[in-house]
Amino acid sequence: MTDSRRRFLRNAALLSAGWSMSSSMPGPLKTGLSKSNLRADKIRIGAIGINGMGWSDLNAMLKANPDTVCTALCDVDSNVLSKRSADLEKNFSMKAASYGDYRKLLDDKNIDVVIIGTPDHWHCLQMVEACQAGKHVYVEKPIANSIEECRVMVAAQQKYNRAVQVGQWQRSNAHFKSALEFLQSGKLGKIRMVKTWAYQGWMKNIPIKPDEAVPAGVDYTKWLGPAQMRKFNPNRFHFNFRWFWDYAGGLMTDWGVHLVDYALLGMNAKDPISVMASGGKMAYPDDAAETPDTLATVYDFGEFIMLWEHAQAINNGNYGKDHGIAYIGNNGTLVLDRGGWKVITEGKSMETVEEVKKTDDGLANHTRNFIDAVKSGNYSQLAAPIQAGATVAQVCQMGNIAYKTGMKLKWDKKTGSFNEPAANKLIQPIYHNNYKLPKI
Repeated sequence: MTDSRRRFLRNAALLSAGWSMSSSMPGPLKTGLSKSNLRADKIRIGAIGINGMGWSDLNAMLKANPDTVCTALCDVDSNVLSKRSADLEKNFSMKAASYGDYRKLLDDKNIDVVIIGTPDHWHCLQMVEACQAGKHVYVEKPIANSIEECRVMVAAQQKYNRAVQVGQWQRSNAHFKSALEFLQSGKLGKIRMVKTWAYQGWMKNIPIKPDEAVPAGVDYTKWLGPAQMRKFNPNRFHFNFRWFWDYAGGLMTDWGVHLVDYALLGMNAKDPISVMASGGKMAYPDDAAETPDTLATVYDFGEFIMLWEHAQAINNGNYGKDHGIAYIGNNGTLVLDRGGWKVITEGKSMETVEEVKKTDDGLANHTRNFIDAVKSGNYSQLAAPIQAGATVAQVCQMGNIAYKTGMKLKWDKKTGSFNEPAANKLIQPIYHNNYKLPKI
């Protein structure tokens, strides 16, 4: 065992010893994981929420990091849990403990790292409690469903001193990094405008469906958690939770955090001076979704403005791309997306730049970066630390708040508040079902 590994285990044990759970069922030995499965030279992973991105994150982490092993899986849908347990054994020859309650997974001493792939409204509670339990955390984006939750999550990471990586994996793609290097060379001249957009042609309408009985094997009460109690409706469950305010923020936060993140990173910006938004359900006004299918948002940062646009059922976005970031300068425009980047020159103001294509796997790189930081204890090397995730999630939440209020909002970064009381009421989430927002 390496010295870094010994330090890692010792620190995790010290933090775990200072925190207890109300539920204290012993973990692996009661769920079929024998002591012989434990490998002292491996970073042990537990994954919470494994139907979608949580499962993708786990697969990427195991494939890209030979020094990791999955020791626990958790999901409130026992059907998903059974399937993923079988997939894990088939694809990786690993057997993991199975949990329906994430708190029992966090109480499992055979876990070093936790992946959080649950719906957005759960991220804050689970990330904070994972840090309290001494676990390092890989949390899906957006990190939270409100501005206040973002603040709480940053405070928790700082207090408990855990490695927390946000799933904004574009930060680990080589071509995204090279685009920023070119941007910061100054060759584009003064950047006055940055455009970000997601035109999602695959997203069609969501037909209205009646409420129905909770599917067998699903603990719906646990799925709702701090969200408002409602009867079960299939439209709100699994993937489509994204389009309902109780659980998420629509395309503004789902795709927006990826693209707005790189706009802010490229411009070295955090807090806008003001934000306004206009849009609505213009493609499918009568379908089941709540969040806008069409939205335009304008942020004023003083030295430049940033635009966010999204549209369902349309693929033809800016510059012929269905998603991207465009840094528009006096000498030229740099257009960046997941496939690569190019520069469109402004007349003869600058030399032609050869187009750069994607060459690597950003998600694989991102998980390696995270595991390397866990092993080294140097959290400053994280590509997307919780602070970065909080910055962009907050900016995207501002856009949704401007849309909901219909106002042009001014932001005071010193007080962390808007100039309008109606907007400030939307900063803090309302927790239900006896759940409370953590206080750090």
